[in-house]
Amino acid sequence: VLAFGAALALQAFLAGRKVRDDADNRTNLYLLCLANSGAGKDYPRKVNQKILSHAGLADCLGDSFASGEGLEDRLFARPAMLFQTDEIDGLMTKINQAKDARHEGIMHVLLKMYSSSNSIYPMRVKAGREYGVIDQPSLCVFGTAIPKHFYDALSQKMLTNGLFARLLVLETVRRGTGQDALVRDLPDAIKRVARWWAELRSNGGNLADSHPEPLAIEQTAGARSILRHLRAHADEQYALAESRDDAAGMAIWARANEKARRLALIYACSARHECPVVDEDAARWAGAFVDHQTRRMLFMAADHVSENDFDARCKAVVSTLRKWGEQHGDEPMPFWRLNRRHPWSEREHEEIRTALLNQRLIQFEVRKTGGTPQRLYRLA
Repeated sequence: VLAFGAALALQAFLAGRKVRDDADNRTNLYLLCLANSGAGKDYPRKVNQKILSHAGLADCLGDSFASGEGLEDRLFARPAMLFQTDEIDGLMTKINQAKDARHEGIMHVLLKMYSSSNSIYPMRVKAGREYGVIDQPSLCVFGTAIPKHFYDALSQKMLTNGLFARLLVLETVRRGTGQDALVRDLPDAIKRVARWWAELRSNGGNLADSHPEPLAIEQTAGARSILRHLRAHADEQYALAESRDDAAGMAIWARANEKARRLALIYACSARHECPVVDEDAARWAGAFVDHQTRRMLFMAADHVSENDFDARCKAVVSTLRKWGEQHGDEPMPFWRLNRRHPWSEREHEEIRTALLNQRLIQFEVRKTGGTPQRLYRLA
């Protein structure tokens, strides 16, 4: 999953400002890979660094951004950038708990940069300097984080203002077994294709870098039909979320069609870089990928993002009971096991139990024994 995420972000960056589809969608992505400690989050970033160094694009790499202003200045100098940021949950926490305008400014810049890839981005006004714009900025982000830390760092504001909706969040499975490390050279084919993208100019003359005219990538009739079907499906899901007054669901489904078209474009560029075409395979893969990721992101957000501390504890109990059910089927979870997992006071457990029973999220029973009665929990 980590290798796939890094490769997807790399291809998105390489094709940035160089291709578009017939709806003027571009390839820039905000992609996050979630993995626990020791899973190997650092190595894919190093591979990307090697590839871009061989392609002569090492100066287009970024590590982290401390402010929205700094991000603007970097994109002004290099309109296409790939930022590879570890522990991005720390940035999310700072944005969530921002007490000054600096971290709030990062979120605003990220939101605007994502949507400005097919137009111009007006920069802030600076004293003593002329007003500047960034022409078709292509900002790609490949972030990594620990799953629990990332979801705990999110807030309701991020779910509804469009930041979370712009992300593609991939989660790894269990950590694999180790193997002996070897120093491997990059395959010649990868270096050759990366260099091809680096040298591609969509229009001649001295405006190729300052004002590019991206190549229009053709869509087959079958691909167009698949993507239209996905758009209709996303509209249906948006309407359902709207009927439930689910602001987070509305925000995320509103971006599903755009994500799918970007991913289909990236697929086409990867499959045949010299003459890319968005065909049925590209559209079908992009649609299935986005539909799955959208549902998964909504599920994880609903499971982790809370309104307050009490809501967070209620969701923690529900999550624990869900995992128990996956392992033990219909067998109820004894209170002592739940208490060991969440060592709160008796009063706190009682308040949480009452709230979850009122919401019909759990079932609770007291079973008499020869000694102390058993208190048993299960999901409703």
